[in-house]
Amino acid sequence: MTRAEKAKKIGAILDRLFPQPDIPLGHVDPFTLLVAVVLSAQSTDAQVNRVTPALFRRAPTPVAMAKMPEHEIMKLIRSCGLAPSKARNIKRLAQAVVDEYGGRVPQDIDELEKLPGVGHKTASVVMVQAFGEPAFPVDTHIHRLAARWGLSRAKNVARTEADLKKLWPRQEWGKRHLQMIYFGRKYCPARNHDKSSCPICSWA
Repeated sequence: MTRAEKAKKIGAILDRLFPQPDIPLGHVDPFTLLVAVVLSAQSTDAQVNRVTPALFRRAPTPVAMAKMPEHEIMKLIRSCGLAPSKARNIKRLAQAVVDEYGGRVPQDIDELEKLPGVGHKTASVVMVQAFGEPAFPVDTHIHRLAARWGLSRAKNVARTEADLKKLWPRQEWGKRHLQMIYFGRKYCPARNHDKSSCPICSWA
């Protein structure tokens, strides 16, 4: 079976199991999504969703977040990993959005990556989930699944992203990203994985 054939079969399974995957991070606009994705590094989506309601009530806009003292941001996000650096980056990125982009999150992946604390994966998530622009965010979990399923032999997430983009049409990238996240959580964990019972690993 070629990679393309395998990707087509995997896509059909993902569509059957997760036909309309929801964005797992609570948000109301591109800015709140951007902050939530920054918070999700070294943390779970569930934990981020527990802290963001209070944070966004206090500072729902870039202007409000930029004015908020860093120690107050940190107090609200303390239960997320790396809270001190995240608080600093969130305040700095909010200020940058105000100063350099007129208070609107830029709809450009290169501009997003210039913001404090925003890497390529975070920028990709915002592009596809906030703006509907084709992007395929790849984190360590998707990198692991792509290797496990034989879709990529890449040693890093950048190369894995390029490999996956070749296997599915642009309009499917955002959906596939979410489907793979949900599939990994439910059926394909990193540890103690029973391949024989996995809907994909059992044959892939």
